[in-house]
Amino acid sequence: MRILVISDSHGRTSEIEKAIEAQPEAKHIFFLGDCVRDIEDLPYIYKDREFHIVSGNCDYASFYKSTDIAVVGGKKILFTHGHPFYVKNGISALVKYALDEKADLVLYGHTHTAKTEYANGIYFVNPGSVCSGRETGRSYAVVDISEAGIMPIIIPIR
Repeated sequence: MRILVISDSHGRTSEIEKAIEAQPEAKHIFFLGDCVRDIEDLPYIYKDREFHIVSGNCDYASFYKSTDIAVVGGKKILFTHGHPFYVKNGISALVKYALDEKADLVLYGHTHTAKTEYANGIYFVNPGSVCSGRETGRSYAVVDISEAGIMPIIIPIR
């Protein structure tokens, strides 16, 4: 099973749609905030996909949570924008929370820098930003979940 992970669109709805179109086998789409308005109409267009959405620090007055949990492919996925865990200063607070929640996979954004890590038996994936990647350029992520395990992949946007 493939999931698509997108974060920090900041008005670039077209980049979200390009990522969805490029990953037709991804039936679960995780949007990690900044700006939720960019994705809110897409569940009506892509009715064959399940959307999981959290708000970011730029999503003022959003009714979405800033952190949530979903189970996909038998794996517990913790997803957040990242600002409640101060991820710009490292992921130690996020690691602690993920361990407490017994997560198999953690998805987070906020830094605009794509990164995958494996710590304490948990995969941590930051897809970067579809609008303005910092050190890593613009990107999104896909994560393949199978009986063999979890395989995160960062996809650069050209």
